[in-house]
Parts: sequence; structure tokens; C-alpha cells
Amino acid sequence: MNEEKQEEKLAFEEKILKAKELLEKLNSQDITLQNSIEVYKSGVKELEEAQKLLDEAKQIFTTKEKDNN
Repeated sequence: MNEEKQEEKLAFEEKILKAKELLEKLNSQDITLQNSIEVYKSGVKELEEAQKLLDEAKQIFTTKEKDNN
């Protein structure tokens, strides 16, 4: 695996882990409404960025598949 793909994989995994951490915070009994809104927005942002990385990877694979045919 080349270095760029390895970095993308790590970035994706980091975003998913961060989203999981934020979800755990949302499940906390001690979280305030204002804080939960901020945590929710951060979680959505992390997931959107992870989805963007997946979409980019899909585009690369699709392009390479077309080139091989």
C-alpha cells in the first residue's frame, strides 16, 4: 500500500474513532443540552469527512476499473 493510501486509511479510521468517542459523550448522563448540540455537530462533521474519503476512494477505484477494461 503506498504512503498516500495509508494516510487516507488512517484519516478515515481516526474520523470514525472520533465519531464513536463523540457518541459516547452524547450518551453521558452529565451532558448539558448546549454541550450535546456541539458534540452532535462535531460528530456529524467527522462522519461527513469520513464519507468524503470513502467517496474519493470509490471514485479512484471506479476510474481504475474503467481504465482496465
